[in-house]
Amino acid sequence: MNLKEIKEMIALMNDNGLMELEIEKEGMRIKLKKTSLEQQAGPGPIIVERERVQEARPREETKQPAQASSKTIEIKAPMVGTFYRAPAPEAAPFVEIGQVISPGDVICIIEAMKLMNEIKAEVKGKIIEVLVDNAEPVEFGQPMFLIEVL
Repeated sequence: MNLKEIKEMIALMNDNGLMELEIEKEGMRIKLKKTSLEQQAGPGPIIVERERVQEARPREETKQPAQASSKTIEIKAPMVGTFYRAPAPEAAPFVEIGQVISPGDVICIIEAMKLMNEIKAEVKGKIIEVLVDNAEPVEFGQPMFLIEVL
């Protein structure tokens, strides 16, 4: 499955008011699920879980997140690519540890197939930890930030 097919599935969910969708194709299972802190505020963030059906292996985490409380969440990579904290090498990072972010704030960029994809915050919160180094590759679903929800 490619990014275009996943986007089509998300559009299908939005068009039909679906909260969850699971599809198996070519030995790959993908599960899309909408969640929201406030259901009345409209469509919430979409969490995408993808796994190989025949080769499901536990992933090794290279970095352990800080002690998580009940009000902390992880912001995960929505795609495979290269993680960038700033819009340019000499520019300041989009966010720093301790900074308060709001929904819609750009928090990083993931470069995928020569396209720069801005990743935006979906909740209001404070950056507790940045879990990925600048210019490092990220996997789909890999935690990038630890956020304390405000």
